[in-house]
Amino acid sequence: MTAHTGSSGKTATATETGAKRSLGARLAEGVGGGLLRVFLIVVGLFWLVPTIGLLLSSLRDPQDMSASGWWKVFTEPSQLTVDSYQKLLENGDITDSLVNTVLITVPATLLVVVIGALAGYAFAWMEFPGRDWWFLGVVGLLVVPVQVALIPIAELFGKIGIFGSVIGVVLFHVGFGLPFAVFLLRNFFAEIPRELLEAARLDGAGELRLFVRVVMPLGGPAIASLGIFQFLWVWNDMLVALVFSDSGSQPITVALQTQVRQFGNNIDVLAPGAFISMVVPLAVFFAFQRQFVSGVMAGAVK
Repeated sequence: MTAHTGSSGKTATATETGAKRSLGARLAEGVGGGLLRVFLIVVGLFWLVPTIGLLLSSLRDPQDMSASGWWKVFTEPSQLTVDSYQKLLENGDITDSLVNTVLITVPATLLVVVIGALAGYAFAWMEFPGRDWWFLGVVGLLVVPVQVALIPIAELFGKIGIFGSVIGVVLFHVGFGLPFAVFLLRNFFAEIPRELLEAARLDGAGELRLFVRVVMPLGGPAIASLGIFQFLWVWNDMLVALVFSDSGSQPITVALQTQVRQFGNNIDVLAPGAFISMVVPLAVFFAFQRQFVSGVMAGAVK
């Protein structure tokens, strides 16, 4: 009778424990599912509030912007207009700066990706004298601040005649983007199985063909991540552009800053210009976000 009671007590205790666990599991499932999803959506909406506010401000007249906030359009949608964008297209300084921004950002990104990939492959899989010491030198360049190099490189560019040109801005961005590119891609390429590369060499593939046909496809996520980082850095840069560009080669960031300084009330041009300057990097990031996440996770998961 005593054993029976003990067994019943154990059964009851196990049942209560199972009930408690099932309740906790249900709570964990609710938090990990619906509640967490709602929380992330709310955080994402808060993150997008400045972008949405800038977009709605760029679609309002200057008089409406000075009279009330951008949220007024939800009660008075008649305030929305595209006149500001028409004025933007008529502003030669802004349109020229947008073209200059593309001329600076695209070559600076492509050169860093291509040269960084070639150098990363060489440091990872090619044997040459002093390879490790050269790589340590590249890693050491990562700690050099941009501000330290502004004046010496400006003097150098002035002597060779490219100071104030688009080429000068591009070369500066390429020079400071390469150390990180080489470091990132070398570490990624080094994780490629050696057997795969040796099999390709046995099939008669040379180094260039091996790089193009084997290494580049496998390194796609890391290359995409590097391209996004470099594009965002160059597109949003203003410090380097302020130093190395002139009125004919300034990007959109410098042009907008000049408009604020010279025409403080020129909000009908500043708002759409700032929105275009913001939305292009966002579009690039969202277009390649899958590759970006794959590249970030590649170093953590084997």
